[in-house]
Amino acid sequence: MTIQFKCPTCNALIAFRDKHIGKRARCLTCRQLFVIPAKDGEIPQKIKPQPEAKGQPIPGFYRAVFIDCWKLFVKPQNVTGLVFVIAAVSFKFFTGHTDYSCTVGGFRIQAPTGFIITLAAWGCLFWYYMEIICLAAFDVEELPDVYMGGLFGFICNIVKSLCTFTIALLIVQLPCIILLVILSAMKVESTVIAHILAIAGLFVFPIAILTFSVGRDIPMMFRPDYLFKPIANAFWSYLTVAWLFVLVWELQLRTVGYGQLLGRGSLTIGLHLFANLAAQALALVSMRSIGLFYRHYNCHFPW
Repeated sequence: MTIQFKCPTCNALIAFRDKHIGKRARCLTCRQLFVIPAKDGEIPQKIKPQPEAKGQPIPGFYRAVFIDCWKLFVKPQNVTGLVFVIAAVSFKFFTGHTDYSCTVGGFRIQAPTGFIITLAAWGCLFWYYMEIICLAAFDVEELPDVYMGGLFGFICNIVKSLCTFTIALLIVQLPCIILLVILSAMKVESTVIAHILAIAGLFVFPIAILTFSVGRDIPMMFRPDYLFKPIANAFWSYLTVAWLFVLVWELQLRTVGYGQLLGRGSLTIGLHLFANLAAQALALVSMRSIGLFYRHYNCHFPW
């Protein structure tokens, strides 16, 4: 059963499963800490945050990333979230190739079912990624609950998540795109250079999506000081986060869907589906590591 109530500070509507009654949580809109109430509509008790030591990072970042993150996959309370991810990946895998467009009486009826489902699946995953980042940043040791606010909220979250990830990707890749255009005008063309520049742009993506996931304000991603000051002050830890993200990116580019495996045996199809799911498991760890970067090094963030 789902319990709905309003944030005691900003009045935003919040929902949690009843299994979380009495636990500490944080409003994703205003970041107010509170205790999850026992009844619908009940005003939650506020929690006064402890004073933070703004001068020193919190130790244990590497253990949290490489050891503690994997515990997410064995906690019973995370089953719903894992099933949600598996369902999104499976739908994308098995239906991404379908297209029921047809010509009727001289008119072309567009029905790119697979493309729409693929976009919806990635929108769901992107939304879940941002929820993981936000919860990890604020000391929550579980995967987020899957609650997207009904059909309208579901569609809105998909569209918003797709737009947010696209904008973040364009922001970090824009300098690389400009440089590639300049090189092309100079008749310098190389797939190796293009790939290196793309990787360089992806290096900044984790801090850009972290800035939005926690700050909830797209213009913040346009502030160079917001992006590069934390990187400069915790470079090696951020390099770990960026390396994980780039690894996930490269793995996703190399996974294939069912449409490219038509006529192949069941074992081959099963192995490719497993590869898609394994890439998503690493993606969850990567997204959590982004949130952990903020948790452990928030003293370096200027916002």
